[in-house]
Amino acid sequence: MLHNGLGPDNYTIPYVLKACAALRDCSLGKMVHGYSSKLGLVFDIFVGNSLMAMYSVCGDVIAARHVFDEMPRLSAVSWSVMISGYAKVGDVDSARLFFDEAPEKDRGIWGAMISGYVQNSCFKEGLYLFRLLQLTHVVPDESIFVSILSACAHLGALDIGIWIHRYLNRKTVSLSIRLSTSLLDMYAKCGNLELAKRLFDSMPERDIVCWNAMISGLAMHGDGASALKMFSEMEKTGIKPDDITFIAVFTACSYSGMAHEGLQLLDKMSSLYEIEPKSEHYGCLVDLLSRAGLFGEAMVMIRRITSTSWNGSEETLAWRAFLSACCNHGQAQLAERAAKRLLRLENHSGVYVCFQICMQRLGNTVMPEG
Repeated sequence: MLHNGLGPDNYTIPYVLKACAALRDCSLGKMVHGYSSKLGLVFDIFVGNSLMAMYSVCGDVIAARHVFDEMPRLSAVSWSVMISGYAKVGDVDSARLFFDEAPEKDRGIWGAMISGYVQNSCFKEGLYLFRLLQLTHVVPDESIFVSILSACAHLGALDIGIWIHRYLNRKTVSLSIRLSTSLLDMYAKCGNLELAKRLFDSMPERDIVCWNAMISGLAMHGDGASALKMFSEMEKTGIKPDDITFIAVFTACSYSGMAHEGLQLLDKMSSLYEIEPKSEHYGCLVDLLSRAGLFGEAMVMIRRITSTSWNGSEETLAWRAFLSACCNHGQAQLAERAAKRLLRLENHSGVYVCFQICMQRLGNTVMPEG
């Protein structure tokens, strides 16, 4: 376009900035920002909002704030973008300040703040804000309900989740796959698998996220056989599992003591679906194999974690599971080895206490040296 001598305008620039945000290319976005300044377009509300959104997506909330402060006119979108931007970088306090200062709060502003709380695990704050929303004339949209259902799922607030479901039915809201999956996930995490399964069976369409939620729900409640059966049903429908699906089925196998099935699924994951196992998958398998007393195989998985992840927390979780299983199976030497490795990864008193309890159970008082 530029090579042909055509200059961008306030309609073109927002699309270019949206592309920069999608690519997470902040450097290119800054170039577009500079070009827009030369053309005098930065004070246009559409360009300004797009600049703030681009910087927020790229994590540069300071640059977004500078654009916000320089804009001669603000819209509700301007406030929503800043609230979401601060929430994205974990600064919920600044996000709340913007929310409180917004002159008029539309559905987008309420949704941005509620979503920001939930994304940062401030679930009670999110629910409280939702209650305040109910006192206004603003009608919640699907995104707000999805956020609140997520908060209910994490808090185990089944009563609020059921109220939302009844509200949606009363308002004859058409349940999309996304909203149905959020309800299903809430029921499963709150322990009501019957309602989760009933909702799942009533869905006319299901995507991979929906299947994953149902399989995960069965897995977390120890019904490994049903989880694997549902996995097989999903395969028959032609939906290809993803890496999250395999975390769910490995967890199901672990809680149900199905080590053989877990190893078969690992082979299927790599050979049939060509999904490269990540440290999270190996971590589930360490727990699975350790619980089954297959410590040699579990050690192989731990070595794979160290070779596939720079995240020390994944290895730490694996060694903790290994240590616990060693105690349960009377493996004192392996328990000591696990404790020594844990002390190198996280040198604090919790490891000593865990190991001491383990050794006392095994009739041994040896303490590990870091």
